[in-house]
Amino acid sequence: MEEVRRTKNGIDYLAKVLKLKNTVTTRAVFWKIPHKTGGDQISLKLGRYRRTDTGEEVDVGAPKSELTLDDEEFRGLAEFLANHHEPLREGARKYVVVGDALSDEQVQQARALFGHPDREGLVDFLLTNDLVPEDLLHALEYRRKADAVRQLEDMLERDLVESNWQRFFEKHDWILGSEFVQMLEREIDVDHIADFLVQAYDGFLDLIEIKRPGGAMRFWADALDHGHHVPHSDLTKAITQAQRYIFEVEREANSVKTLERMKGVKAVKPRCTLVYGRSSDWTAEQTEAYRILNASQHSLSILTYDHVLDRARRMLTIGDGDDGTAGDPGIPF
Repeated sequence: MEEVRRTKNGIDYLAKVLKLKNTVTTRAVFWKIPHKTGGDQISLKLGRYRRTDTGEEVDVGAPKSELTLDDEEFRGLAEFLANHHEPLREGARKYVVVGDALSDEQVQQARALFGHPDREGLVDFLLTNDLVPEDLLHALEYRRKADAVRQLEDMLERDLVESNWQRFFEKHDWILGSEFVQMLEREIDVDHIADFLVQAYDGFLDLIEIKRPGGAMRFWADALDHGHHVPHSDLTKAITQAQRYIFEVEREANSVKTLERMKGVKAVKPRCTLVYGRSSDWTAEQTEAYRILNASQHSLSILTYDHVLDRARRMLTIGDGDDGTAGDPGIPF
C-alpha cells in the first residue's frame, strides 16, 4: 500500500525509487503544495543521488542531478506521456491523438455511427464523405494489428490446444502471410479436413495446416543421425498428414461440387504451409538443419510459430522508412 507522508511544514508528499543501482539511486517525489488563493498544486521532483558502500545517500542536498517541475509543467508532461508514450513504443510513425473534448451527445452519436450493422456501407459512407482522416485510418489499422501481435505473444506463453490457434488465425489471417488473399473453408471432402483452404495471390488454391506449438509434440529428434539434426517422428507425422491433404485436394480438383464450394478457385499444384513447433531456442546447427529440411520438401513449407511471430512484427514496420525499415528516430537532443 502506498503511503502519503507529510513534512514538518505540512506539505504532503509521495516518494518512489525508480531505479536502484550500486552507486546511484533514481528517485521521484510528488509534492502537494497548498495555496491560499487557489487549489492545491502538484510538483514533481526527479533526482539522481550518489550512494555509499553502505547504501546511504550522501548528497541529497547536492545531488548528482535533479529537476523539479511545477504544476503546469507536470501537467504538460503527464499529457505528453499519456498521448505519445504508447504509439512511440509500438513503433508508430504517424498517428492521431483523439482528445476528450467530445460532449456526451457527440460520444453517443459516434457510438451509434460506428455500431451500424452494415460495416461495408459504413466504411463507404465515411470514405466518400471524407469524415475520417487517412492518418486515423492508418493508425486504427496499425493498432489492430499491433494488438494481434501482442495477443500472439501472450498465447505463446500458454499451452493452448489447437482449436484456440484455429480461431486466432481465422480472426487475424494476415499474420499467416501476404501471399494468401482469402480463406475459403476447411473441408476437402467428407473424410479430410485441413485447417484452412485458402486462395493464394496467384488465384489458385493452397492449404494451411497448423499444429499446437506446445504439448508433447517435438520438432527435432533427441538423437543426432550421423552428427546431424533430424525431424522428430511427431513432425514426420504432421508432414505426412499435410502431404496427404495436398493429394486429396488434387484428387478433388475437377469436382464440380468442390469448385462450387471453393468459389471457383482452382487447385493447380497446390502448396501447403505447415505451422509447427517453436524455434526461439534453436542452435545454429538446428537452424541450418531446418533450412535443409524445408528445401527437401515438395509443395510444402514448414514455419514455426516463432517464424510467424517474427514475420508479423516485420510486417508492422513495412513503409516506416524509405527503405522499408524503421530507421533512425532522429531525437533532437
